[in-house]
Amino acid sequence: MPPFEAALKGAGQIGFTIISITFSLIAVFIPLFFMGGIIGRLFREFAVTVSVAVVASAVVSLTLTPVLCSLFLKEQGLHPVGRFNRAAERFFDWMIGAYDRGLNFVFRHQFAALMSAFLLMLATGFLYVEIPKGFFPQQDTGTVFGEVDTRQDASFLTTAATAHKVVDIIRQDPSVGGVFMLAGAYAYNPTENAARVFFALKPFNERSDTAEQAVQRLRQKVSVVQGAKFFMQVPQNITVGGRLSRTQYQYTLTDTDDEELNHWAPILEDETRKLPELQDVASDQQNAAPTMTIDVDRDTAYRLGVSASLIDQTLYDAFGQRQIATIYTATNQYKVVLELQPQFRDDRSALSKIYVAGQNGAQVPLSAFAHFTSKVTPLSVSHQGVFPAVTLSFNLAPGVALGQAVEKIQAMADRLHAPPTLNGSFQGTAQAFQASLSSMPMLVAAAILVVYIVLGVLYESYIHPITILSALPSAGVGALLMLLLCHYDLSVIAIVGVILLIGIVKKNAIMMIDFALQAERLEGKSPQEAIHQACLLRFRPIMMTTFAALFGAMPIAFGQGAGSELRQPLGIAIVGGLLVSQWLTLYTTPVIYLYLERFSRWVGRPYRPSRVQEALSDRPRPALAESRHGAE
Repeated sequence: MPPFEAALKGAGQIGFTIISITFSLIAVFIPLFFMGGIIGRLFREFAVTVSVAVVASAVVSLTLTPVLCSLFLKEQGLHPVGRFNRAAERFFDWMIGAYDRGLNFVFRHQFAALMSAFLLMLATGFLYVEIPKGFFPQQDTGTVFGEVDTRQDASFLTTAATAHKVVDIIRQDPSVGGVFMLAGAYAYNPTENAARVFFALKPFNERSDTAEQAVQRLRQKVSVVQGAKFFMQVPQNITVGGRLSRTQYQYTLTDTDDEELNHWAPILEDETRKLPELQDVASDQQNAAPTMTIDVDRDTAYRLGVSASLIDQTLYDAFGQRQIATIYTATNQYKVVLELQPQFRDDRSALSKIYVAGQNGAQVPLSAFAHFTSKVTPLSVSHQGVFPAVTLSFNLAPGVALGQAVEKIQAMADRLHAPPTLNGSFQGTAQAFQASLSSMPMLVAAAILVVYIVLGVLYESYIHPITILSALPSAGVGALLMLLLCHYDLSVIAIVGVILLIGIVKKNAIMMIDFALQAERLEGKSPQEAIHQACLLRFRPIMMTTFAALFGAMPIAFGQGAGSELRQPLGIAIVGGLLVSQWLTLYTTPVIYLYLERFSRWVGRPYRPSRVQEALSDRPRPALAESRHGAE
């Protein structure tokens, strides 16, 4: 045909297919628009972006692309064909011949092909249960946060000296670019026995290991420092919850009775440390701080002329670091702080050497009206809501997914049979992971249901949308297998790739079934002849579109650099799903079509074309013999 007529006829043939693919792909993202929580906010922007792009692509495909084809396509025979084109055509003819022979073999063993499709469904369910599940992939952000914990009775000077030893070891590591340390009590650290350490790693191209590898190496080096526990975590670009803990994930215990909480928290901490899936298990419980209590005999103090406020002021002068003056120079200001000399600050007997000014300037020893008692009390008490709480934080061992750790902790807590008033719950990222894990199956099921409804409306059929959706199990098997082979968890990002796969892989079945239904209606072919013809004629566009999507996803799957860990699961899921579904659906979809067509005729509901198909199919489609690459 002349280019203009060929473009016009081609647009008419492919028009309803484009509409079906477009609407069904948009339908995949409809459930994402109504999701709540952080997962919904992440998915919503992705869904809107893809949906708008798909609509724009459909408009271009139905309008601009046929015009460009009529202008740029060359009539066959008017221009010489190059060697490369001839070689490509011979290769493609060989491929379609091999596919034809494979189809004939499958048609002779239809029941076996149908059973293989059911096995794919079972395999998808099995792999979903077995694959490790995570929240977000662990990123190498180039920074590491750490906390140095010393004894609960450690002073600021002791904490600072110990933290400096840790910082010196970190600074000597070849992957570390700079270190910053903040010791003692401040706004985000209420106790004196902890120091926060932040260190930046060198740029990616200047170091040979990842942030996680550097953390594992430094963990061994820092362990030689006496009197210190050093916990590290790699901060992530996407974090959930505002609680800053020693390690990345939190499990919080609350109880109405603080004594019961203090009894069970160390037990759960010890059991948690025994889990091989976890490392760097830490607790914010600090209830063993040595304390000196001063009990004042008020009657005796009153007889000696000493008031309670004067006792407080004297003790604060000695131990509270009171600022009494400021020295101003030309360039600086110097604060003058009143305190005891160091040898008295560290001596418990110093309390008996303190005198309080009484009436008429008399110096009254503190021991004359006060008794000193040593005991152990909490250094700090944490709360969650209105209840006292103890938070156990942990990191994951190398190669362990968050889902595995959550299951182990829950099983451990159930095994201990703690009292019912003791409540344990995950917080922060682990809590968001639990919420996303429970909603993911419903999300995928809702997407499939909406696609079924949209395809049912377009084809005015209850049966053939099932044929189109039969391609999904093979895509699921491919995506999950590729994630397992590449040692990735089924994370939120991978789920995004799986949902995108739902929209991509069904276009193969749409191309086949739309053509086969029209061949049955307009050419009077039998279902097997129609689907056979559709498979051969649509083989080239199926291969073209699949490999275009495959090559588009490869840079995401295998690209390196900053932030690549967050993108790779999406690309790997798409690549694996397309590779497996491409070859399997070419053979299983025709068989499922035949079985469902027989079932449809058995229940007495023959296929009726929709009005959209009637409007787009104003002329018969070419028979296989008229095709340029036909095998008949």
